[in-house]
Amino acid sequence: MRRNIVAGNWKMNKNAEETEDLLNELIDKLPHDVEAQIIVAPTFVNLSSAADHLEFTNITVAAQNMHQAESGAYTGEISASMLTSIGVRTVILGHSERRAYFHENDALLASKVDTALSHDMEVIFCFGEELKDRQNNQHFNVVENQLRDGLFHISKASWEHIVLAYEPVWAIGTGETASPEQAQEMHHFIRETVRSVFGSDVAEDVSILYGGSVKPDNAKEIFSKPDVDGGLIGGAALKADDFVAIVNGIR
Repeated sequence: MRRNIVAGNWKMNKNAEETEDLLNELIDKLPHDVEAQIIVAPTFVNLSSAADHLEFTNITVAAQNMHQAESGAYTGEISASMLTSIGVRTVILGHSERRAYFHENDALLASKVDTALSHDMEVIFCFGEELKDRQNNQHFNVVENQLRDGLFHISKASWEHIVLAYEPVWAIGTGETASPEQAQEMHHFIRETVRSVFGSDVAEDVSILYGGSVKPDNAKEIFSKPDVDGGLIGGAALKADDFVAIVNGIR
């Protein structure tokens, strides 16, 4: 079912003590009556303690990545069963930084999606165009191809475990700014692309998050757009007051 979601991707930030401090702040400051699912994604080494810390709260813990294999000689990697064994049942896959810095392509991500779904995990699937794609007027093609090649092989029933997260890479740390209207334009395109393959029921039920530098001062306007169901938050998720302000923007 389509729902509002605000997810904080902490990336490679916060040691054990800092993680506990931020979680305590969020527990104290997040509104209890918010009509949105709240997700935080700490680093791998702090996932277990975060899951324990948040067990009786309305905050969900997600992993920032996982390997596609069930187990094996993959030094430094984390499997789906390792995550579920500590109570983590949500994973972010395909983040723009994983694509750019670790060369994850759509075929690899399709395999990761399959593994996550086989473990009944929820997948936050990330995708989006770079600046050169938008400058060359290829942004719609790039997004459609990433969706089709990385995700559209799954069954219609599996979509209940999928959340989409659109990342306009060109508007993150580049000095360029994506307007709420540009966000809505792409989110509408994404929903219509899903509709063309899986039908209206899937398209209307899937949540599509915006991951383009959402901040307290622009959250409310972005979240007000009809096809924007929340945000995947980066830097602003590392400060409790900023994250809470963004969450309040969806109310």
